[in-house]
Amino acid sequence: MKNLPRHVALIPDGNGRWATRLGLPRMAGHRAGGKVLSKAIGWFRDAGVEVLSLFCFSTENWDRPREELDGLMRLFDVLLRKNFSRFGEEQIRLRWLGRPDGLPKRIVETLRTLEEDTANFRDFQLCLAINYGGRDEIVRTVQRIVKLGTAPPNWATLTGQLDTADLPEVDLLIRTSGERRISNFLLLQSAYAEFCFFDCHWPDFSQKEVHQALKDFQGRKRRFGAISP
Repeated sequence: MKNLPRHVALIPDGNGRWATRLGLPRMAGHRAGGKVLSKAIGWFRDAGVEVLSLFCFSTENWDRPREELDGLMRLFDVLLRKNFSRFGEEQIRLRWLGRPDGLPKRIVETLRTLEEDTANFRDFQLCLAINYGGRDEIVRTVQRIVKLGTAPPNWATLTGQLDTADLPEVDLLIRTSGERRISNFLLLQSAYAEFCFFDCHWPDFSQKEVHQALKDFQGRKRRFGAISP
């Protein structure tokens, strides 16, 4: 396949609504969504995408009920440890986007260990946005630049301090569950991203949607502010 997006950002939305529709607890939806996430990594990698960024947990999600938050943290821990060996076996480089504040120590340690152990892999990179917010990333980035004393700052300086430093900008952003917004995800990196929205809830997402999104992207005319020849 030609003209593929190098960097795909994915907002896997609708786990709770999927469960509610079926008369199940919301955590049942999150567990079902976790299984699809594991499959989606392979789908995008096999399609030829170089970087896949997953919006797993935002800085705004802390406002959810305590019971659901505890369940999500346990789920993250289980999924990370279940797939721990997979990153090495499939040579997937893991990147963590976000801040450690509020996350269980065990999850932070696992993410940092995976980042270190997979740092030399280059063919496919997986970014997990856990406790991440685009505005928060911008603030943290500016704080780092001020601390470095770089003056005057420019675009290269700014992007070099982002959580996604040295990664290509987002080419395609996909969101499920019928929502038509990016919800504070990779704000600067998505300046010229193409958007693809699906009405299905995340647990119903399949390889069919992956192919549809990539095919749709291939038909887009990306001008980046210029005029088509």
